[in-house]
Amino acid sequence: MKNFIIAIVAALLMLATSSVFIIYEGQRGIVFQFSKIKRDSESGQMKVYEPGLHFKFPFINTVRKLDARIQTLDEAPDRFVTSEKKDLMVDSFVKWKIIDFSTYYLRTAGSIDNARALLKQKVNNGLRTEFGTRTIKEIVSGDRAAIMAKALESAESSKEELGIEVVDVRIKAINLPTEVSASIFERMRAERTAVAKEHRSQGQEQSEIIRATIDAKVTIMLAQAQKSALEVRGDGDATAAKVYADSYTQDAEFYSFYRSLEAYERSFNSKSDIMVIKPDSDFFNYLKDATKAKK
Repeated sequence: MKNFIIAIVAALLMLATSSVFIIYEGQRGIVFQFSKIKRDSESGQMKVYEPGLHFKFPFINTVRKLDARIQTLDEAPDRFVTSEKKDLMVDSFVKWKIIDFSTYYLRTAGSIDNARALLKQKVNNGLRTEFGTRTIKEIVSGDRAAIMAKALESAESSKEELGIEVVDVRIKAINLPTEVSASIFERMRAERTAVAKEHRSQGQEQSEIIRATIDAKVTIMLAQAQKSALEVRGDGDATAAKVYADSYTQDAEFYSFYRSLEAYERSFNSKSDIMVIKPDSDFFNYLKDATKAKK
């Protein structure tokens, strides 16, 4: 009997918990009865449950919860064509939220993926129209804000068609396609390389001019230094000659004797030297005439 009572209490508790459901803040609920959407008895419209505690028939009603918060649609960049028939890769994102849950569910079957696909198509159509009426220069130079505003206006129809309000449309980046960017970068690289070569050749030319100028200055300086050295050497030789001349005039005989001694010293400074000379040569005057040496 006790186990039977416990079983009844557990069944009642299970029945009670399955009879209520909670819709949290930022959510909305739709109740199905035997796979059919539960509608309001007076208006006949789909009944959408607000946040709070609600009741349902267990095992008969099922609840589908939908996100009512602002959501972000941010997918891969798309290709757009400008008025110049130029391709651009545009990376954008969309902020959106559900405002009519009945329309939203009927159009998308409550699938977030279906909603994103339909919303992306609608927003991209608006962007494609705006890009198609502008040139690349206009798009890049300052029309981006106008393009986003126009795209937001064109997405207003999603309120009635999808039950979705587009809060904001933003363009994150506008780039050229990869194949076009590669050719442009290659051309820019070639132009920069040509400019670098020109600057390098100009620098080489200036280097040669500076080197030639310095070499000329060095040659002139060396010539002037050599000239100065020769002048100093000449002045020294002249002074030495004058000193010799003055010494010679003071005592010519002694000077001749001194020079002969120097000559003898240089001539006989090595034992292996051999000198071939006449005995009566003037070279041996002071060796033959002792009187001259004594004087």
